[in-house]
Amino acid sequence: MFQAILIEKDGERATPRLATLDKTALPDGDVTVRISHSTLNYKDGLAITGKGPIIRSFPMVPGVDFAGVVEESSNSRFKVGDAVLLNGFGVGESHWGGLSEYARVKGDWLIALPKGLSPARAMALGTAGYTAMLCVMALERQGVTPDKGEIIVTGAGGGVGGVAVLLLSRLGFDVAASTGRVEESEYLMGLGAKWIIDRKVLSEPGRPLQSARWAGAVDSVGSHTLANVCASMKDDGVVTACGLAQGLDFRTTVAPFILRGVTLVGINSVYRSLADRTTAWERLAREIDFGKLDGMTRVIPLDQVIAAAGDLLAGKVRGRIVVETGVHS
Repeated sequence: MFQAILIEKDGERATPRLATLDKTALPDGDVTVRISHSTLNYKDGLAITGKGPIIRSFPMVPGVDFAGVVEESSNSRFKVGDAVLLNGFGVGESHWGGLSEYARVKGDWLIALPKGLSPARAMALGTAGYTAMLCVMALERQGVTPDKGEIIVTGAGGGVGGVAVLLLSRLGFDVAASTGRVEESEYLMGLGAKWIIDRKVLSEPGRPLQSARWAGAVDSVGSHTLANVCASMKDDGVVTACGLAQGLDFRTTVAPFILRGVTLVGINSVYRSLADRTTAWERLAREIDFGKLDGMTRVIPLDQVIAAAGDLLAGKVRGRIVVETGVHS
């Protein structure tokens, strides 16, 4: 028997609870993992609270990330005792996920836990940190370097934004952090931001072409914020888009793209090649300032997840939440 957050649907209403389940209930897969740590991402918050159409089948164990140790395997890539992690591939959406003491998945979805990265710190990074690194890698591929100018990170108080600030500043970029919680300025400056921008400056409709300031951007917000960021890019600037906290809409014009040569790069963190995943996670293990990562992380037990999901969507959470799946309050 094991414990997991289980979301069940009765009619039109989906309800989450901490459930005790038999291991025979686990879905199909060729690797069974005893999970030690998971995390709480924005997508998990939407799934647990029912405020977003994340879950594709019920009942569902949410959690798009986990780290743990292989307990059973018929996959040639992994043996019993291997330390592994997983994010993406529809786990926590269409396949039972990581907010649980056990998971059974396809071994092809797993990667080995990088050397020097503990399961707890891997989940302090989680999909948010992995996505931030994919954004950084995309900026690098497009030729954005510290000498090209300033970088703006929107939604900087969240998981993706916070790790992006941490990574970019450590790589030598001058970073501006946009947030709706200006009271968190000291926290963001501690992560490496040089400037704090109130999100109100970006969150309303703006002119199609604005003063050119940014050489690059990491946007996890979407909607008017993304449109305003694109409109204020320098010539040949690069914007990476990975989220929709403000909305799915994107009301802009072609002006930044044809008059300034701006590039907009979409970041899909769910389905990526094994090579991209491995590269991103190995770079995270090498390049993250773990002291600062620890400082932006809060650890909770599994039985506090449902309440924390509500706080996350209410904007009451800064940084990262790690879930110790085998611990209960």
